[in-house]
Amino acid sequence: MNIALVAHDNKKILMENLCIAYRHILSKHTIFATGTTGLLIEETSNLTVHKYLAGHLGGEQQLSSQVTNNDIDLVIFLRDPNPKNYEPDSNSLLRLCDIYNIPAASNLATAEALLLALDRGDLDWRITMKQNSH
Repeated sequence: MNIALVAHDNKKILMENLCIAYRHILSKHTIFATGTTGLLIEETSNLTVHKYLAGHLGGEQQLSSQVTNNDIDLVIFLRDPNPKNYEPDSNSLLRLCDIYNIPAASNLATAEALLLALDRGDLDWRITMKQNSH
C-alpha cells in the first residue's frame, strides 16, 4: 500500500520516532513524504521514501493530487495545532482524505492505531476498492 507521511516542524522528531518504532510495518509498503520529513525519515529509520517537494514549496499539492487520484492508501499528518504560517495547511489535505475515503491520522495515537490495523490486514479493503475503480 502507498502511505503518505507529513509532519509540521514541531512534530518531525515525533514522526522520526514513529517510523523507527513501526519500521517493521512501514518497510512492507511504499512510503511517500514531503521533502524535509522524507529526508529525516530516511536518515533515522533507513526506510526508502519517495519524496515530494517541501510542503510549503508544493509538496502538499503533490500529495493532494495523489489522494485525489486514489494513489494513496493511508495518510499520517502529524500536525502542530498552532502551525507556522509557512507550514502546509492540514485542513485541505484531511478534507480530501474525507472526500476520497482515505484513512488519515493527525496525531500519534491514531497513527499507531492505523499502522497496527494495516499490519493486521484491516485496510485490505483499499486494495479491493482500487481494483474496482479501474
